[in-house]
Amino acid sequence: MSSAMEVTAASFDADVVKSELPVLLDFFADWCMPCKMMSPVLDEAAGERAGKVVFGKVNTENDPELASRFGITSIPCLILFKGGSEAGRRVGACSKDELLAWVDESI
Repeated sequence: MSSAMEVTAASFDADVVKSELPVLLDFFADWCMPCKMMSPVLDEAAGERAGKVVFGKVNTENDPELASRFGITSIPCLILFKGGSEAGRRVGACSKDELLAWVDESI
């Protein structure tokens, strides 16, 4: 089971905009193989950055409104939010080390 919280259009303000910590959202789909490859990477990264960054997931098939709001055209797409605003974006699968390096330099 993922340690990342599920974020929807209905919960976005409470989960992301009002978060005191930076929030990394993974926009994904269940049928996407690179997304499936990223899931354990994100879970490990979430454990290593607990208390510093909140990790969330947005299923683009279940929540196309939120995906459209952020112009998601390729998945997996990771967006880092700070203070409720987009602070960085990364498209495609990556290693845990690459992910953590990007997160650390972005926060």
